[in-house]
Amino acid sequence: MRLNHDFRDLSLELGVQLHAEGSCLVKLGRTHVLCSARLEDRVPSWMKGQGRGWITAEYGMLPGSTHTRTDREAAKGKQQGRTVEIQRLIGRSLRQAVDLAVLGERQLTLDCDVLNADGGTRCAAITGAWVALVLALRGAGLESALLRQIAALSVGFVETESPTQRRGLVLDLEYEEDHRAAVDANLVAARGLQGGALEIVEFQSTGEGRSFTREEGLALLDLGLNGCERLMAAQREALG
Repeated sequence: MRLNHDFRDLSLELGVQLHAEGSCLVKLGRTHVLCSARLEDRVPSWMKGQGRGWITAEYGMLPGSTHTRTDREAAKGKQQGRTVEIQRLIGRSLRQAVDLAVLGERQLTLDCDVLNADGGTRCAAITGAWVALVLALRGAGLESALLRQIAALSVGFVETESPTQRRGLVLDLEYEEDHRAAVDANLVAARGLQGGALEIVEFQSTGEGRSFTREEGLALLDLGLNGCERLMAAQREALG
């Protein structure tokens, strides 16, 4: 059985999409997300003339990614609130990675498509999207715009009576663990390219079944940061 402080088996496969400037298929256990980065010589109309670039994201779950078929949102004519929330999280997290002034009047669009969902899809998307972003900047000769490394993981307090399942403070929740979690959180962390301490980009924590103490909140944060530290090492190794 996986230990509480371990994340799932991780795989980062680069260059999966032939036509994207950067792409990464990230696998965390049975959660698989295809992330791609496209670089365009344009910015949103409200940014024109500012000499700065922009980073945005789109996120979606493919119909076969869950136990029951997930309808394509395009067929419904609008995105769900959850989708919009996750897209904004990915976009603002990855904007922390780049000096938008050095990027110039260019837009990086990060597309994150969930192939298989078993918990932690938004965190996997952020982790894989950073790798895709780096590849896109490298290919365009814009690596000097890269400021920080970004990674994300889920963490929570899982309460179960089963001796065969993880319980207590748990890193990288699978769907069933997330479903049973009394408290869960998503942590996005950043680190400068020259090293130094990890910084927090976003820490979303929720009492699903109960409230939690300050000490428990700090324990969630510490375990999440430790996991992100190890995720970042895997990102660097994948990028060479």
